[in-house]
Amino acid sequence: MKRVLFLAYHFPPVGGAGVQRNAKFARYLPEFGYDSIVVTGPAAGLDRWAPIDATMEGEVPPGTEIRRIPGEPPPSSRWHGRAERWLGIRSPWVDWWNENAPKIARNATDVDVIYASLVPYDAAEAAALLARELGKPWVADLQDPWALDEMWVAPTALHRRRDVRRMRRLLGHADAIVMNTSESRNRLLEAFPELRHKVVVSIPNGFDAADFSGRAPPERRDGKFRVVHTGYLHTELGLEHRRAGKIRRFVGGAVSGVDIYTRSHVFLLEAIQRLLDERPELAAKIEVRLAGVLSDTDREIGQQFPFVRLLGYVPHAESIELLRCADLLFLPMHDVPPGERISIVPGKTYEYMASGRPILAAVPDGDARDLLTEVGTALLCHPSDVAAMQRIVAEQIERTRRGSPAPQPAVDVLARFERRQLTRELAEVFDRLTETVKSGSTRPLLAPEAARPAAASLR
Repeated sequence: MKRVLFLAYHFPPVGGAGVQRNAKFARYLPEFGYDSIVVTGPAAGLDRWAPIDATMEGEVPPGTEIRRIPGEPPPSSRWHGRAERWLGIRSPWVDWWNENAPKIARNATDVDVIYASLVPYDAAEAAALLARELGKPWVADLQDPWALDEMWVAPTALHRRRDVRRMRRLLGHADAIVMNTSESRNRLLEAFPELRHKVVVSIPNGFDAADFSGRAPPERRDGKFRVVHTGYLHTELGLEHRRAGKIRRFVGGAVSGVDIYTRSHVFLLEAIQRLLDERPELAAKIEVRLAGVLSDTDREIGQQFPFVRLLGYVPHAESIELLRCADLLFLPMHDVPPGERISIVPGKTYEYMASGRPILAAVPDGDARDLLTEVGTALLCHPSDVAAMQRIVAEQIERTRRGSPAPQPAVDVLARFERRQLTRELAEVFDRLTETVKSGSTRPLLAPEAARPAAASLR
């Protein structure tokens, strides 16, 4: 059995979408010849992006060696965070991770490969330094395309170019790069053609068939037409982005024409309210359930509509049950100008598809829309098309009233995104790297500046 040094800040008992990817890889890698030594945080749940979900610990194989880094600093305040972005100052969190992850992992000399889940992206520094010290190949796994993401917002165009340069430099040290979608892989290679000589693959998020097997969906007798959204909304970021629109266009830093506000519940709730204004008899029959870590703004908006139920964060197994007993699932995304394509597919998309329930997908062109079209259970509209959302909800209410079955997902499409299959693909990347080392081929080394102390080597 080979061993992988698995660097992942987001790991059980922390919950959330990012943890799913890491936990499932760790769970299934032993089936493909790799045990894991996991280096992670203390699971303190210090901000909204790292909620605690103790049930996720059941995903970790028994006997997995987990090394936790103590003493995590709290997130920077809003104003400190802005100063760090504007002035290019490393946050206390980045220093904490990049100084301590190598310390806690460097005696793991019996590993064959290093895998780094790059959320946050600055975790690449620790992985690159460990690869140098241990003489092992390392794999950078980006859950989103970093500075190439159309949702990436920098203070100015100059800062965005600085972020792109940093991304190029850090990924240049990796032996293999895993992107989350085909679109993001293509975007990476177009921006950084010098990476074409590396192993660069797309391994998307997915779903675990075990989460959906074993029992029938919960039976409901409430007579409601239930719309469900799970995971994060981006209401506050979207509002801020809209308010600063003119300034953003002047100073740059954000991709022109991107509307993040549509990646929220706002347009769906407006659509349902319009439907109720036209058909008040439906008021007692419609409910919207929002499950996930909600911001104050998310809650304030939701509380304006009596048909909304704000559930907050729920354990992963409970979120799966919510999907399976929904009448309609809501998937909102940010909008982009005509002719442009988005580069990401939200993690919830795959579990939505696996649930077999109809999906109201308010998404623009891109991999997400292509995939949802292919799977066959999505009712598509553009992100801000309130009239289309109203029509789709009305049609689905009528379908359930008639007792007509919903379309079923294409089984062959779903099979490509099962967690075991995706873990097999990751293990194949590890195999390619470890076989290269075993054959005696020279692996790419870090640039000379990597020999300097951590605080200066990769900044």
